[in-house]
Amino acid sequence: MLAEKFGKQLGHPTRSVAGWLVTRFLTVFNRFLEENAVQLTGIQPGDTVLELGHGPGLGLQAAAKLLTDPSGHLVGVDFSEYMHKMASEQMKELIASGKVTLHNCDLTAMPLLDSTVDKVFHCNCYYFWPDLRKAATEIHRVMKPGGLMVTTLRMSFVASFAAKQVLPKENWQPKKYMAALRDSGFTDVRMEEKQHKHINFQAIYATALK
Repeated sequence: MLAEKFGKQLGHPTRSVAGWLVTRFLTVFNRFLEENAVQLTGIQPGDTVLELGHGPGLGLQAAAKLLTDPSGHLVGVDFSEYMHKMASEQMKELIASGKVTLHNCDLTAMPLLDSTVDKVFHCNCYYFWPDLRKAATEIHRVMKPGGLMVTTLRMSFVASFAAKQVLPKENWQPKKYMAALRDSGFTDVRMEEKQHKHINFQAIYATALK
């Protein structure tokens, strides 16, 4: 029961003591994964970039620094109203300038036009999506032809959480997410082993084929 409650907060943090604790957990354990996801995505100064499940805003802050061209734009979506408000406060100046746009919405119904996003990244969140195929199809819809998506994770931690029933069902398995990406129109879907300051982690890549 405790594991299930913790898993629900990880997937959808709320304004509560548990939500605050999960936010602290995400800040400590996700920072290097977020920053590496940003770097591996290869963001260019004028890109339109989307982060899925942006949480408290660690990845948003890293990505925004790379969008130095006036045409560069950063979009974030998160289903948690608590995370949306927290990230909005962190990014308030860039939101006011029009450089950043954040949406509190369901990933499968993003208020974005077709084929408008160059790069997509996310970190430790696909495990919580109820329908991987539907989510992957929506991500593919908003991406430009040839656009790159990258997600980062630590399989050792993910598998451990899954064994403790913190993560729901079997969606945590990378092969299931990668299959959903291929079925939704992505190509060159692969997972690579990476290392950051002697910490091993994994990165999943997918290119939008249209």
